[in-house]
Amino acid sequence: MSRSLYSVSAVSYNWFPPSCARCGLGSIMAGSWWMCCRRLKGGFTTSGLTETLRCFSGQSAYSSASPTARPSWSSAPGKERPLFPAQIHSKALNLNPSLLRHRSSSLYPTLRYCGCRTMHSDAKLRDPFTLAQKDLTSLYDDIKKELFVAKTELKYLCDYYFDGRGKAIRPIIVILMARAMNIHSNRAGDLLPGQRTIAMISEMIHTASLVHDDVIDGSDERRGKKSINDVWGERKAILAGDFILSAATMALARIGNSAVVKVVSQVIEDLVRGEFMQLGSKENENERFKHYLEKTYKKTASLMAHSCKAVSILVNSDPEVHEIAYQYGKNVGIAFQLVDDVLDFTSGAEQLGKPAAADLKLGLATGPVLFACQQFPELHAMIMRRFSSKGDVDRAWQYVLQSDGVQQTTYLARRYCEEAIRQISRLRPSPERDALIRLTEIVLSRDK
Repeated sequence: MSRSLYSVSAVSYNWFPPSCARCGLGSIMAGSWWMCCRRLKGGFTTSGLTETLRCFSGQSAYSSASPTARPSWSSAPGKERPLFPAQIHSKALNLNPSLLRHRSSSLYPTLRYCGCRTMHSDAKLRDPFTLAQKDLTSLYDDIKKELFVAKTELKYLCDYYFDGRGKAIRPIIVILMARAMNIHSNRAGDLLPGQRTIAMISEMIHTASLVHDDVIDGSDERRGKKSINDVWGERKAILAGDFILSAATMALARIGNSAVVKVVSQVIEDLVRGEFMQLGSKENENERFKHYLEKTYKKTASLMAHSCKAVSILVNSDPEVHEIAYQYGKNVGIAFQLVDDVLDFTSGAEQLGKPAAADLKLGLATGPVLFACQQFPELHAMIMRRFSSKGDVDRAWQYVLQSDGVQQTTYLARRYCEEAIRQISRLRPSPERDALIRLTEIVLSRDK
């Protein structure tokens, strides 16, 4: 893959974090993209990851500071600078970083420099699953009530995946964000009825998208059991997914907030657009990574981002607070999918609950493959024919494992989590806010 995919000319950097004596991550950022990833090739321990995440909880590549903090490479015309993940993504999605630069006086002040010294150093980050458990207990029962129908077969179809065995990562994020936002807005931490409904809706939309994805991909397994389309056929699976979406829409309408309806409705559009993007591919090598990140946002991160934003709208009128919620969900969502793409190469079918190398078999070039192209240009032709020739899947698999593709994708996920931490750390301290910080570590270290 050409160098221009990961670099641009004449990009100005207003601020770089100082090097931390404990984790050294500032010095990592000041180096080249390739060397950043190479330094992480040996992996990282959980304790080291925790230190790194804490270090960046108050830092931003967008914040302004003195010129002395600029990176050391030349800015002369013709010189290329490495393009870091947040900037790759903001360019890919045309996102405006101005809200990231501005600190409102209404937001809780956070550390601007290395957080290793004080931030969260004296308190254990809360377990997100424990904090959200109370609200999760009856979540699936309430979803089943929303899906109640007289026809037995349709009811069984709709209830099939709502058995409480999923990761429930989306409702957990929504529940914790809602409570953190309530406390930040000087209210009690308990969920408002509308916020709890949004947590339920997020899981319903996600599950409906899984049902439809399995039909599109021809998958015969999901969450360790046979997929709906494999058991009941494609036609009934499509109708079941549609019915779940319709029930989620009715629940959304009952919230009675037009702003919330508009925000959550965007998720449905993004899911469809993301699926169309996945069906296509980019012939231009320099556009593939942008295409990949935008597709990842639309198919995975949009649901988390807009659900987080929706629960903030119900309790706070400040657009900048809404943006914090949105940015946290977006960055965690992208990181979650990047890790999922890594696991497709590093985990077995028993851990994932789906066949390994599933993406390659579907003709998809994910992060590890796109990074591996830097070392193995032979992958370009395979990507263009969507790994359809005999032996393509096995050869691509070997190229990825022989390259730094897995390590670089993991590093990219880590950087998105750092930005998620920076965003959520701007809220008033609360157990739920700290649990959202802890959740980024869980996203990065999961093995299924």
